[in-house]
Amino acid sequence: MSTLFNYWHYIVLSVLLLIFIGAAVAVLKQEDSKQKYQIVLLFFIIFIVMSGIGIVTVDKYTKVAKLYKLENKRNLNSEKIMYSGVVRNEGDYEIGEVVFEIKLVNGGSDTGSVKAGMFFKPSGFSGLFSSGVRPQQITQTFVVAKNLKPRESMDFIVYLEYPPYFRSVSHFSKLYAH
Repeated sequence: MSTLFNYWHYIVLSVLLLIFIGAAVAVLKQEDSKQKYQIVLLFFIIFIVMSGIGIVTVDKYTKVAKLYKLENKRNLNSEKIMYSGVVRNEGDYEIGEVVFEIKLVNGGSDTGSVKAGMFFKPSGFSGLFSSGVRPQQITQTFVVAKNLKPRESMDFIVYLEYPPYFRSVSHFSKLYAH
């Protein structure tokens, strides 16, 4: 995962580092404490956790990507489905990676009804190792843009294997900016 830091990341990390250094120095100056190093280790672990939370929070509010003109077309010859669209950086900071996640859900599985053909009995050698249940949802992720500058757009096309037994499919898409 390629994450680009902006100045907000550095500000958050600097403030947390100053707090950690101040707390560690205050603990180490105490002479009567028998567990100085354990307390400093605890502060270090808290610093690492808070840094991770801070980076994710800054990413959420500074890296904003939107999806436009999403279309899908199914190719029956190759049993693939093609998704095309435009991804745009709506924020004021550069985005390292834009990840497009697509989820296909078979119509019978989300309604709770079981229809003929949803389950099958495998035969032969492969039947010894499989459970006999076909997957009713497929989720795949694709990196559709890298190093997307502010207000920049990029077209993308991705291909996804389409199971031939799917009927009345629901499509769910999400976009993640890292």
